[in-house]
Amino acid sequence: MNVSFQNIDKVNGQLTVKVEKSDYQEPVEKSLKSFRQKAQIPGFRKGMVPMSLIKKMYGKSVLAEEVNKLLSNSVYDYIRTNEINMLGEPLPNEEQQQKIDFDTMEEFEFLFDIALAPEFTVEVAAKDKVDYYTIDVTDEMVDNQIKTYTQRAGKYDQVNDYKDGDMLKGLLAELDEKGNTKEGGIQIEGAVLMPSYMKNDDQKALFADAKVNDVLVFNPYTAYDGNETEIASLLRIEKDAVAEQKSNFSYQVEEITRFVEAELNQELFDLALGEGVVKTEEEFRAKMKEIVASQYAADSDYKFLLDARKMLMGKIGKLEFSDALLKRIMLMNNSDKGEEFVNENYEKSLEELTWHLIKEKLVKEYDIKVEQEDVLTMAKEATRAQFAQYGMTSIPDDILENYSKEMLKKKETVDGLVSRVVESKLANTLKEKVKLTKKTVSLDEFQKLFE
Repeated sequence: MNVSFQNIDKVNGQLTVKVEKSDYQEPVEKSLKSFRQKAQIPGFRKGMVPMSLIKKMYGKSVLAEEVNKLLSNSVYDYIRTNEINMLGEPLPNEEQQQKIDFDTMEEFEFLFDIALAPEFTVEVAAKDKVDYYTIDVTDEMVDNQIKTYTQRAGKYDQVNDYKDGDMLKGLLAELDEKGNTKEGGIQIEGAVLMPSYMKNDDQKALFADAKVNDVLVFNPYTAYDGNETEIASLLRIEKDAVAEQKSNFSYQVEEITRFVEAELNQELFDLALGEGVVKTEEEFRAKMKEIVASQYAADSDYKFLLDARKMLMGKIGKLEFSDALLKRIMLMNNSDKGEEFVNENYEKSLEELTWHLIKEKLVKEYDIKVEQEDVLTMAKEATRAQFAQYGMTSIPDDILENYSKEMLKKKETVDGLVSRVVESKLANTLKEKVKLTKKTVSLDEFQKLFE
């Protein structure tokens, strides 16, 4: 087998693969013998079918399969061995490739078009200026963070007087036109109501200052503005029956339940941060501020990397690509979306490709490596962030470890974590190489930077 490569120009190459009979003869014969041993053809005992018949029945398909195997292996081995900086996949040449006939030909020549990565240099200098935004953590943000803890550590108490937001439990009974309990009407024991969710203010006001054992009269249809889902759920009827159910109902209050947030005390401090980490409300607030700041640090690094990307791409300028080949590859990968999609998104894909090539060069230049421990640490951080969304910050290491290992069982998850590790390390390296223009902004100002 002979494989050769020719540069057509700076961004286009052609790979030629010549396959001779001696390259495929042995594997073809071996495959045909295997078919003969397994073939069950009427009139012949198993394993005794004449080889001539086997060749007639399977010869062409076996030949095509073995040649394609050899072709695929040789193409990628050559590209890897000769370090050809290829973009995308090798594509069959559409102009010079001769038609392949496995019935008559014994030697085959295959031509592939190769899109080559453009040659360029990327230099990061100390004089390069990049903004770095730090989000100002306000007292309000700290208060909101504390509120997540007090709410999650809160409890439900039984009370005697209703206040807005409380939950009621009681006997719900349908009334007739005279205001008496309707015979055969709807009656629901333990019906749960939260008047604060009612749509009609007049109906909602009927429950103001209600007490345990009070009997109130209201109209569910009016209260919930005819909402089928809410009314059907309350009255335990089908949605299509809601429109006909406009009766008044009595409601005897049996229980009033109120959610009470946890107090800012040592019990909450220990629950949130671990036993004995802080001992005063002032120390707790300081820790909350650190937590909020750390949550936004990753966002600051992300914005920095976007700005560094813009700066570097501006220095490099527009690179030359093999547009025709890359569009063919893009169309092949998005065949269901068609040429219109390719044309609309091609320039954007080139931007992403350019940044990918820049990152590859920088990673190589700065010898950035990703170790297994890096991926596991990133998985732990991702897990920690997920728990933090629910106000859980003091998660034991063994739990983080177990959740992280589960994440690493999925290849797509691992690929995403590796990419995050690379970008994190690259951001940290670039912050040391460029001149940072540090700016402190509010959260609203920071978010507007992405608009």
